[in-house]
Amino acid sequence: MPVMERSSPTAVGTAAPAGPADRLGSDALAADLPEAPAPADTAGSASALPGSAHAWAALGGDGALLDRISYTSGAGLPARLPVLELARASVAVCSLAAAELSSVRSEGDGDGTASVPQVRVDDGAVAAAFTSERLLRTDGRAAAGFSPLSRFWRTRDGWVRTHANYPHHRARLLSALGVPDGGRDDDALAEIVAAELGGRHTADVEETVLANGGLAIAVRTRQEWAEHPQGAQISQRPLLTTVCMDQTPPRPMPEPAGRGPLHGVRVLDLTRVLAGPVATRVLALFGADVLRIDAPQLPEDPDTHADTGSGKRSTLLDLSSRSGQAAFEELLSAADVVVTGYRPGALDRFGLAPESLADRRPGVIVGQLSAWGAYGPWHRRRGFDSLVQAATGISLLEGRRDESGEEIPGALPAQALDHGTGYLLAAAVMRALTEQRRGRSGARLVRAALAQTAGWLLGDPAAQTRAATSGPGTHDEDPGHLPGTADEADPAAWLRETDSPLGRLRYVLPPVGYEGSASDWSRPAGAPGADPAAWW
Repeated sequence: MPVMERSSPTAVGTAAPAGPADRLGSDALAADLPEAPAPADTAGSASALPGSAHAWAALGGDGALLDRISYTSGAGLPARLPVLELARASVAVCSLAAAELSSVRSEGDGDGTASVPQVRVDDGAVAAAFTSERLLRTDGRAAAGFSPLSRFWRTRDGWVRTHANYPHHRARLLSALGVPDGGRDDDALAEIVAAELGGRHTADVEETVLANGGLAIAVRTRQEWAEHPQGAQISQRPLLTTVCMDQTPPRPMPEPAGRGPLHGVRVLDLTRVLAGPVATRVLALFGADVLRIDAPQLPEDPDTHADTGSGKRSTLLDLSSRSGQAAFEELLSAADVVVTGYRPGALDRFGLAPESLADRRPGVIVGQLSAWGAYGPWHRRRGFDSLVQAATGISLLEGRRDESGEEIPGALPAQALDHGTGYLLAAAVMRALTEQRRGRSGARLVRAALAQTAGWLLGDPAAQTRAATSGPGTHDEDPGHLPGTADEADPAAWLRETDSPLGRLRYVLPPVGYEGSASDWSRPAGAPGADPAAWW
């Protein structure tokens, strides 16, 4: 897929890479949802908070609207890096984007600025939402965790992180390492894999597994990532990009009529674990008709579907078949938004390159999410949150030293890159719709990447000092960290239960919203692939 440079004269909503003035560690945002307990500490307006201001600027938003945000500080997501601040900021700008769109749609021809509803963000809601997959229960059963083959491994000269939760990734990893399955369970195989990797060099493992289509990443320091060709490219890119692809006049949309700012908006969801489904789950909350499409031969993990399928419908289409292509074209002809979550270029052969979609559906908004970005030597690589943490230096910053002084890598307290990027992408889609509603013509391509979000998290120099000198889950009390953020939050206030086609679901309420907006999804997740490939 051609890379659209941010220097293009048609690019809008871009921002410079994060620097000292854009520190996440200086941000302190959070909100309140209906039926939540009274906040212990309300910190007021967020207009001067650089983390949210940086994200809102990257979205092309009017900085004056930041005054609409207030937040409630509290406990949640203990870490060395400012994870809670990232979570607050991404939820806050997503909520503000929804509030802005609601105002614009309700005012008709006005710009909607004067009547944008208030947004309130609560730490407890944010922390619960960013760990929603862990808090999910289906008929009392917890979601399956990481496979024993998805973890850190010692190598001859360092550490490597693998991802083998899906059967095809598991098979490719074992094949690359020359480890026969032999009918063994993953716990037994883990001992064999550990012995095999212990005798190999880290770089060799990364390249060998990659060449076999598997997933393994060398655990790098932050400096090593900064010097890596992909890391160097990412450091020069904005947090998000929005590019105009044509000059098609905006299509009329029905008025919301109290059904949310995205009422009447049709979204095709071609995403997978986890950031993309989080983004489209947000769009469903605010009233969009979201139809998720999966390939029959590559179904989503059932627990992930239960967690991220709220408010959506789900269908199966084989896009390699004529009938599947015909069904997709019928859907595309009436779609307003298409969101993809596969590595850049992977879907091009199905006619799903952004430019191709815009040619066939003028004025469409395309949201494209990837692990490593749509540029650089790694732009076609597969990736997951855990792998991006390992590659960018986060794992070592969140790790510890053993008794011999060796660095043992660790992980963030949540899949924060996935969740944070999901909220940012949803915000970008809603801002694109707002710009269209204001009469600014054109199909738009909005892009987000987990590695860009990681760069945002790592962009605070003060955070690096804290990470190097403090233990996991501890923070110095400076202006960048509110008292109490090192403690875990009690999620009980944000949990709800409902009957669903999947069983009795316990799920986490959405952390996004604004004054007067929906506080829960209209329907729980249904059975994967159970819906027809048609719009309501």
